[in-house]
Amino acid sequence: MTRRTLFAAAVLAALSALPLVARAQTQDRAQIQDRAQAAAEIESLREQIKAREAVLLAPAREDLDAFAEFLAQPRTGIIRLLPREKWDGKLSTRGGGAYYSFVSLTHEYGFGSDISLEQNYFGVGFGGADFGFLINIGNVPLESVTTGTDGVRYLATFNTPRAEPDARVEQRRTGAGFEMEGWSYKSRLPVFTKQTYVVRSVNYGTSDILVAFRVVRKDSDGSVVVLWKMLKKFSKPELERMPSAAAAAGS
Repeated sequence: MTRRTLFAAAVLAALSALPLVARAQTQDRAQIQDRAQAAAEIESLREQIKAREAVLLAPAREDLDAFAEFLAQPRTGIIRLLPREKWDGKLSTRGGGAYYSFVSLTHEYGFGSDISLEQNYFGVGFGGADFGFLINIGNVPLESVTTGTDGVRYLATFNTPRAEPDARVEQRRTGAGFEMEGWSYKSRLPVFTKQTYVVRSVNYGTSDILVAFRVVRKDSDGSVVVLWKMLKKFSKPELERMPSAAAAAGS
């Protein structure tokens, strides 16, 4: 076979491959366009889901109207908590709308959450050495609750431990529950409507707060609407990896 023949064969082969290359490039462009469209649709759906979740988490209009005067005061709010056992993992909001941070003002779990709703119980203290106290002070008007209210004084004057071993002691103590001056404190308490609660929530490296809240509504889907006010913000607690105060005193 002559060089001329070989060259002609090579040219013919290259020309015959051109439609295949063009077709592959067309398919690649189509795939890129399809992926771009899919990404845009997903983003649009995500925004729609977020908007619908906001509706799901919103308090009833009648509650907003009923407590408008109270909500006009500083450091107050009204929220809906969803039952974790029903919604966790089903919403784009981490925690399924069952958690809330009174500092970050978000239901998103992991941003210093101060309260949760699960199995018809309120809870506090969710990760690491974080801990908290809950107390039900009864059918007391939220407006009248202060740091000097009976049952609240202990929480208002409690000194947050800095050493991790001491923080773990408080975790165990609040988990089991204890009594002080005739009042019961625990990290989990059952939900009752028309009852006022107070929570001291310690999130190391984030916040340490005292909040009073009242259950104003419990709906048939298990969600609750909570009216709240900030009683006190303490200095941001920092956890130190050091021996406990008791151990240091004994050494």
